[in-house]
Amino acid sequence: MTSIKQSKDGYSITERNQVKRRHDRGFYDYDTIHALLDAAMLCHVSYVIDGQPFCTPTFYWREESRLYWHGSSASRMLRNLADGEPACLTVTQLDSLVLARSGFNHSADYRSVMAFGKARLLDDPQEKERALVMMVDRLFPQRTAALRQASAQEIKATSVIFMDIEQASAKIRARGVVDDDEDYALSIYAERIPVTTILGAPEPCTRLLEGVERPAALSGYVAGRSLQDALAEAYLASFGKPTK
Repeated sequence: MTSIKQSKDGYSITERNQVKRRHDRGFYDYDTIHALLDAAMLCHVSYVIDGQPFCTPTFYWREESRLYWHGSSASRMLRNLADGEPACLTVTQLDSLVLARSGFNHSADYRSVMAFGKARLLDDPQEKERALVMMVDRLFPQRTAALRQASAQEIKATSVIFMDIEQASAKIRARGVVDDDEDYALSIYAERIPVTTILGAPEPCTRLLEGVERPAALSGYVAGRSLQDALAEAYLASFGKPTK
């Protein structure tokens, strides 16, 4: 892959990760890409097995320029991504629906990341144990220390995959309604409909023992707050600062 552009503050741009359409929506800097990754928890991992494409949704987390995700040790995805297989991980945040004055200009505001690398199985026992802690604590800071310890069988049944990001790009649309100049004179309704994922009120387990209170570390997960804000805050609480 020939590098088209290299930046000390971002990922190198190659034919693989360059935004081909609407170059103005493409971003390659660490700050933009990592912030989007850290404010989400669900990704889609694409890979090829024997010539057949697959795309699997899964939870993930980031540490510097390394991405982690997990699954059952029996998972077809994890078995086939264990030895440095090429993979593509994507994340998308939908911000609005855009209704324009023509069908062609109907759109959506969104923020997305596409990351490329080679997926490998995390087989070092200590690193795997640490990763399984972060799988929980990245979302809910300090929670693992208060939980029942994982059994040997639970750890054996779970595999962790990591991927060092070789190239990545973000694509962002944040323009709202954009019509052709002549269409603004048409008597046609147009609007932008904001879209957010909002947390609801917590619903405690009905079998909680008497006196068990909600931990203070979960205070960021409150009704009415956006999920992405809660996730970004949890990331900072777990890692201390945004990692490059």
